[in-house]
Amino acid sequence: MVLNESGPDAGVAWHHGDPMGEQRALEAGRGAVDLHHRDVITVSGPDRLTWLHSLTSQHLDQLAPGVGTTALILSPNGHIEQVMYGVDDGETFWAHTEPGAAPALVEFLDRMRFMSQVEVTDRSNSYGIVWRPGAPSATDVDHQLLTRRAEDSLGGYDVFTPLGDVASTLGDQPAGTWAYEALRIAAGVPRIGVDTDHRTIPNEAGLLGVGVHLDKGCYRGQETIARVHNIGRPPRRLVRLHLDGSVDQLPGVGDPLLLGDKQVGFVGSSARHHELGPIAFGLVKRNTPTDKTLVTGEIACAQEVLVDPEVGLHVKARLT
Repeated sequence: MVLNESGPDAGVAWHHGDPMGEQRALEAGRGAVDLHHRDVITVSGPDRLTWLHSLTSQHLDQLAPGVGTTALILSPNGHIEQVMYGVDDGETFWAHTEPGAAPALVEFLDRMRFMSQVEVTDRSNSYGIVWRPGAPSATDVDHQLLTRRAEDSLGGYDVFTPLGDVASTLGDQPAGTWAYEALRIAAGVPRIGVDTDHRTIPNEAGLLGVGVHLDKGCYRGQETIARVHNIGRPPRRLVRLHLDGSVDQLPGVGDPLLLGDKQVGFVGSSARHHELGPIAFGLVKRNTPTDKTLVTGEIACAQEVLVDPEVGLHVKARLT
């Protein structure tokens, strides 16, 4: 096993000796990925769903037990501040988020409790996530595992796992984050805080419908989301980059994307896919011509459109 040495996934398995084989196994419905480093929070209490509904971009007040969802917390100007990948078990709303993000998320939620009967708890020291391909099985039900399956869970599902049970939940065919990240980029699912920055609005990242419910009532940041959605043309747009494979390196997160001598965006996640080759996400200015090759460092990058630069009813992330 080779561990990630840096970045948000530092300390978990990068691969187990055969990253391309691990990708193929996951695509075939076998294996599991250790994501125990992701932060986990819970929200309990009788008001939890109506309260979260009022604070987030998602429609949650009628969320049924076992139904996965994604909810964003936005700034007053519509910028993405936090993300929760959640599911309710009938008594408690469980959510995972980026490594290290839980303290700020819990602090914000605690400030917003007022008279609501809710309790917010950081569970990151006792729970983590294991991702599996396919659909939850009868074995998951028999073991009473809490699972989350949603539009952005890569065709698989997340298991909320006590940290002491991670090894047994992984099983005998573990895969690393190399394989998982390659599949995620290929599926068009952006990672908040890696493929986005502090100025990103959901419209730019293809998150309408995935993390934003367009038919719910007022929430913080709604005016920006509605205005850009109705009028069209977000300031920037998410693209998938197909990298020149002749250069034996991948760009770093945040590396500038250039068109000629002008910076038009930045690089997010990157990985080597077993079929597509080296791929990455980029966030570029809306008016960047879609047919132009961009450059980061010495690497040429062909664009694949994920968010339409022109229309108001933007395409969602292309989930496969």
